[in-house]
Order: sequence, then structure tokens, then C-alpha cells
Amino acid sequence: MLKLLRYYLPYKRNILLAVGSNFLMSIFMVVSIPVLQPFLQILFQDQQPAMVQPPPSGWSFKHLEQQSAWFFHQLIAQYGREQALLIVCFFLVFVFFGKNLFRYLSQYFLAPVRNGIVRDLRQKLVDKILVLPLSYFSEERKGDLMSRISSDVQEIEWSVVSGIEMVAREPLVIIGSMAFMVFVSPQLLLFVLGLMVFSGLIIGGVGRSLRRQSGDAQHQLGNLAALIEETLGGLRIIKGFNAEQWQGARYHLENDRYVRTMTGLYRRKDLASPLSEFMGICVVAILLWFGAKQVFAGSLHAATFLTFIYAFYNVIEPAKALSGALYSVRKGMGALERVEEVLNAEVGIRDPEVPTEFTTFNDKVEFRNVSFQYQSADRAAVSNIHLTIPRGKIVALVGASGAGKSTIADLLPRFYDVSSGGIFMDGVDIRQLRLQDLRSVMGIVSQEAILFNDTVRNNISFGNTRMGLAEIEAAAKAANAHEFIVKLPDGYDTNIGDRGSKLSGGQRQRLTIARALLKNPPILILDEATSALDSESEQLVQAALDHLLTNRTALVIAHRLSTVQHADEIIVMEQGQIAERGTHEALMQKGGIYQKLVELQAL
Repeated sequence: MLKLLRYYLPYKRNILLAVGSNFLMSIFMVVSIPVLQPFLQILFQDQQPAMVQPPPSGWSFKHLEQQSAWFFHQLIAQYGREQALLIVCFFLVFVFFGKNLFRYLSQYFLAPVRNGIVRDLRQKLVDKILVLPLSYFSEERKGDLMSRISSDVQEIEWSVVSGIEMVAREPLVIIGSMAFMVFVSPQLLLFVLGLMVFSGLIIGGVGRSLRRQSGDAQHQLGNLAALIEETLGGLRIIKGFNAEQWQGARYHLENDRYVRTMTGLYRRKDLASPLSEFMGICVVAILLWFGAKQVFAGSLHAATFLTFIYAFYNVIEPAKALSGALYSVRKGMGALERVEEVLNAEVGIRDPEVPTEFTTFNDKVEFRNVSFQYQSADRAAVSNIHLTIPRGKIVALVGASGAGKSTIADLLPRFYDVSSGGIFMDGVDIRQLRLQDLRSVMGIVSQEAILFNDTVRNNISFGNTRMGLAEIEAAAKAANAHEFIVKLPDGYDTNIGDRGSKLSGGQRQRLTIARALLKNPPILILDEATSALDSESEQLVQAALDHLLTNRTALVIAHRLSTVQHADEIIVMEQGQIAERGTHEALMQKGGIYQKLVELQAL
């Protein structure tokens, strides 16, 4: 529970106001208890008002009962029993009005705390996801991460935050009621405490597994979300391979497993209230028996005992609420642990403590004896890479799938950090540069056109919000995209749908090129930007790329070798190492791997 307390710190003012309101509510509730004892005692005893002795002068806790008795005795003597009862009824109405007023105020002040904590958790999760390295996401499923942001945080709101509210409120009522019980009969209170501790141990034993069981349930819910995400993303393949039943069976298996876990979880959680109520009744029954014996023996007044029972009732109800809250907190802590797994995940790629100042790229990029191995791989993806990309030159990476081309491209903007060796920009190790400075000089056009469910304008100006429409149109024209954009229903303000689903593949790719042109970076990384296009779209995109590459330093990954024949240097990759290097003509004359690849594509 202490883990959650730090999330309350930004809301200290509201919490203090809520605690103050709870304190006043508890006072009003506790005040209603001692009122009954002298009043019942005078009503039950058939005595004349003159027989009650006046209390000692001055106020003291020791003589509180005698002073209260004298006050009500005088009240009855002056107004009569019926009028005194009416006065007491008005007093009780006032007391319970005050109690419920401050109860509402406590909820009023806690409402922004409750919603604010949930908002903060969601924001912290998204902020952390944005700074985590790509290696983290290769080990985690997107659906599970989405589940942690949505359902786990929601579970924290329902179980933990609401439970903490009760934990902050109910103890005040319990303490106030028990203070009165100490005043009335310490002997009875010790007896009651013994019974409550015994019942508390039984109830606590039932709830110990809730936290672990809740964590399992949230994990399984994450698996369900991941399956849904895979199903939605792969519907075309699922239908094309008649795999609806197979995919449905996978989901059915996980769904049943989640239902079984949740059924056990709710059965255990729902046991809290009836079990605590039953144990409370057992305590009350034993208390009635024990207290009645003291009344029969003359060691305790009947009115005092009835008031003690009323005070005990004011302990039982908050105790039941507190018990239910603790069950909820245990259940929700499993969700909080899953959220904190993400929040506490190590950010392996971060800015250096003392970064080197870097504003523009002037000379060259160097890969010096670079090797890299993915976390879950059994061998290095690339090893012993020596590569220089002079300013204004185009270097192409070619080779079979899995040869390490994309890995080299991902190492340059530090999506991953090298395992050994180093990458240098103008002689400075890129690990000594701020990530923002490093990536500000790069533009990336990938094989998959990464677009967002937004307008054409906002997709082109992505990350360049200060750009006006004139600059956006100029970039679109240079990317051969302006012509089809103006034909869209709302032109540049047309929403292109999820991942640009309303556009063709060539149109989506030209938008990404326009985005890179608008950024106008000195270094470009092109990762098979035309490999997934038809011939007509490829020609349009290639023309846009030629415009984009003019006077720029570029690292180009290509499967279609015809697109990189004019590169200043072609690097042939094989099994993570450089097998051949040179211009197109030189490599063709060499008659090695590159020539075979060209001949295969010419067939």
C-alpha cells in the first residue's frame, strides 16, 4: 500500500481537507453515542429529579458521565419527558446532518484526487512507453501493454483508490467509538478486542491470496487483449486461410482460463462481507451474554450497557467497510504491480549525463568495428562492421533477408545501442549526444508507411507543428503527393483513417516521403521504401525519393537492386557481416554475391 502513497503527494491540499472533513464527520458520529447513556438511565430509573446529585464544578473527562447525567436531568425537570425527548431528537437530527454533510465534503475533496491519480498513472505509463527502447517492445506484447494502460489502471481506481478512501475515513470513526467504550467499560472493551482480533485473523487468512490471484487475472486479461489486437490486425490472413475457427479456439481457451480465475477471485472477494458480518454477529452475541451477566450482577447499569452496544455497532459497520476495503486493496495491488513493472522498466537508451553539444552534421558518419546482438538471440545480428558514410554521399545496404541491413539502420538513430564498437558522427560517439539532437538531423522512410489516424496535414507536419500550409504543400508536391491530396474530400484536412487505411500503398508512402521532406534532414535512412509497391506507384515514389536524396547523406536499404545502382557505395551484407563493397560497376565486374543477386532479379 505504501507504493501508492507517493501518487497522493501532488494532492496534499485536497487530502488534508478530506481528512479534516472525515475527522469532523467522526466527531459528529461519536458525539451521538454519549448522549444516549444518561438519557436512557434517567428514563429507565423511576426517580425524582431532586435525587440526582449536581456534578463537581469545572470540566473533566473523569466527570463527563456525571455532568451529562446532570444536564439531561435538569432538561427533564424543566421541560418534562416529552419535551426533553423532542429536544434530544432535534439534537440527533443536527448531529446526523453534520455527520453526512462532512461525509459528502470528504468525498467532494477526494473526487479530484481519485480521478487525478488514475490520470497520472495513465500519463506516466504513456510517457514511459514513449521513452522505452525498441528492445523492450520486442519482448512484450502490444495487447498486454494496452491492457495495463486501460484495465489495470481502471482496476486500481475501483479497488485501490476507493479502498484507500475508506482506510483514511473508517479508522477515525472506530477510534472515536472505542475511546467512548474505554470510558464506559475498559473490561468489556478488552473482551471485545479479543474477539475482534480472533475474527480478524480468520478473515485475513481468507484474503491473503487475493493479491497474487488478481495479478494472474490481470495478466490473463492482457493476453486476451493481445489476442484481440492480433485478430484485428490479421483479419485478412485469418479469413484468407479459413482460420476463423482456429483463431476463435485460441481466444476461447484464453477466455475460459480468465473466467475461471475471475470466478475464484470474486468468490473469495465476495466472501469478505458475509464472513465479516457473521463474525461480527458472533462477537455481538458473546458480548450480549457477557454484558448481560454484568448487568444482572449489578456491576454495570443497563443504560450504560445499551450505550456500549450502540458504540460497538458504530465500530462494527466501519470495521466491515474497512475489511471490504482491505480486500479490494489487496485485489487492486496486483494490478498496481503490473503497472509499476512498466513504470520501473529500465530505460537502457538515455541521454548522457554530460552531453556533447551538437547542432549540425558537417563531415561523416562512421561505424567502427560495430557488433550488435538482440537480447533474445543466440548469435550477433551484425559483427565487426566498418563503414563510413561521407556527407552528401549515398550508401546502399543490400543482401538477403536477415543479413543485418535493418539492424545497421536501427543502430544509427540509437533505436538500439551497439554491443561493442561505436558509431561516430563528425568524430563524436553518438552515445555522447542528446537523443533529440541526434535524431533531429535524421529522416526515416520505412518499408511500412507509418501514418496516424489524423488529417493529411497533420501527418505530413508530424513533429513540425510550426509549419504552415504553404510549406506542407511544397513538401507534398516534391513527393508527388499534392495531386491526389487535393482530390480527397477535404483536401489536406481529410482524415486518412487508421494507419492511412483510406489511401493506397503508394499514396501512403508518398505521404511519409513528404513528411521527411518537410523535416529537411541532412541524413536520410530509407528502409526498402519501394519494395511493397506496384510498378506505377514505385515510379512515382522513386521519383519522389530521387528528389528527397538530392544533396543529402543517405543510408538506403533495398531489395530491388535497380533502385540503388547509382549509389556512391553498395555494401553487400551476408550473415551479419560485410561480404562485398563497392560501386555497382565494380561489384558486377567482381562477379560475386552482388552479381548473382542482380542476375536473379533480372530473371
